[in-house]
Amino acid sequence: MEIEGTIKTVLAGTMFKVELASGHEVLAHISGKMRKRFIRLVVGDRVKMEMSPYDTTKARITYRIG
Repeated sequence: MEIEGTIKTVLAGTMFKVELASGHEVLAHISGKMRKRFIRLVVGDRVKMEMSPYDTTKARITYRIG
């Protein structure tokens, strides 16, 4: 499932804490295509993520909205 959130914390190893609109925080990493294109993410950026319905604590960032 695809969701949107806001980056709250930048962690080591291209990992991020992202806050969802509902107030939940998830641990997210950058997708391979974003890493390949050197897309930088900073605190406050809105991002689109893919999340598994089976593990709602982790996600993959696929798009930077701004």
